[in-house]
Amino acid sequence: MVPVFTDVDDVVARLATTGYLADKATATAVFLADRLGKPLLVEGPAGVGKTELARAVAQATGAELVRLQCYEGVDEARALYEWNHAKQILRIQADQGSGWDATRHDVFSEEFLLPRPLLTAIRRSDPTVLLIDETDKADVEIEGLLLEVLSDFAVTVPELGTVTATRRPFTVLTSNATRELTEALKRRCLFLHLDFPDAALERRILASRVPELPDAMAEQIVRIVQVLRDMQLQKVPSVAETIDWGRTLLALGADSVDDAVVKSTLGVVLKHRSDTERAVAELRLG
Repeated sequence: MVPVFTDVDDVVARLATTGYLADKATATAVFLADRLGKPLLVEGPAGVGKTELARAVAQATGAELVRLQCYEGVDEARALYEWNHAKQILRIQADQGSGWDATRHDVFSEEFLLPRPLLTAIRRSDPTVLLIDETDKADVEIEGLLLEVLSDFAVTVPELGTVTATRRPFTVLTSNATRELTEALKRRCLFLHLDFPDAALERRILASRVPELPDAMAEQIVRIVQVLRDMQLQKVPSVAETIDWGRTLLALGADSVDDAVVKSTLGVVLKHRSDTERAVAELRLG
């Protein structure tokens, strides 16, 4: 694996060109994952920018982003590969006069293979970022498959043999920590915990993504969002929702963030009725 970042400062600068403002810890983790060729496990609450980090690395390095979205029930066929059974049946029917040995070698060939994200990333010779998103939502059994892939970046297809990466993808696994990942998987990864940014960093992020927003309004938005995150809500606002709120106020032509504006636009950042009611009461919006 050829490193693409020269040092930690290079990571900060190149991610910033994509709009992702990384702190020193995040940039160091990305640099080490690149330099050591190890997967990076990024853990933290939903909405702190874990997935966006993988996208930013891909954009900053000119790599292709290949994403495996994990969910309960995701299996090898969805993560690794499967065979095009319908096409195989048609070929078998067309080759009824041929012997099974010839037909078997024919239908279990490259033409009938449907590569899924893991195999796709391993086979690519161009720069690739492999994102295994929300790993904690997958069943524990899928981690066994990930162990094989992340240990050697190789996949065995019984009918075709072993496929080994000629160029290892930069690999990011994300987790919302809804369940504990196995120690075996963690040992194969570098670890980074991401939390919501402090007020100063969030203002910088908002300024970079919504530069037309006046500084005074950005300051008020960030201050309110920080207060909301300290409340007992079902879903606290993400950084993306802070950005959306800034864009919303611009679209409405608001020139200040007064109580009426906040109350009428809370649906941009809060997605549960009980959260909105709590926020209205605690912020004393009337």
